[in-house]
Amino acid sequence: MDGSCQPVLWFTGLSGAGKTTTALYLLQRLKEEGRPAELLDGDAVRAAICRGLGFSREDRMENIRRIAYVAGLLSRHGVLVIVSAITPYREMRELVRRTLPGYVEIYARCPLEICEARDVKGLYAKARRNEIERFTGISDPYEEPESADIVIDTHRDAVESNVERVLQWLRDRRYAADWSICGR
Repeated sequence: MDGSCQPVLWFTGLSGAGKTTTALYLLQRLKEEGRPAELLDGDAVRAAICRGLGFSREDRMENIRRIAYVAGLLSRHGVLVIVSAITPYREMRELVRRTLPGYVEIYARCPLEICEARDVKGLYAKARRNEIERFTGISDPYEEPESADIVIDTHRDAVESNVERVLQWLRDRRYAADWSICGR
């Protein structure tokens, strides 16, 4: 690496935890500052380049590998990357941390019952009726991060506050000057 790659801010958490909401607000803030940034949303990436993958453990791992690959390409080309993907298994997050030099794990923590209450698509209800197999948090595990770089409590704190926390974390580590992380 030439030291010029950018951070990959990887939001993990249950469906409905507020990952994408927070990521979109963060993306807006970065763009307002004139920073080159992109959002890779797990659902959008699955529909675009991971079509055909199911929800078995192996398919979920492949989905995350593909997202990490694209994130790495963008990062190496000077784009700050924000990923919003459930990433339910610790093994997945460890793989991404080993793969991406600029990986920053952000755990969007939110109790399951609040995620269910926020679920406008009714996916949790379908999963509870066994209409969806292997639904994270219901019939498939979500392994909470044990060593996330940043933890945001989306059920308690406002999205603006959570975004500021992420930006402050980066500033505290001197990433704000040029946002380059790979050469550190």
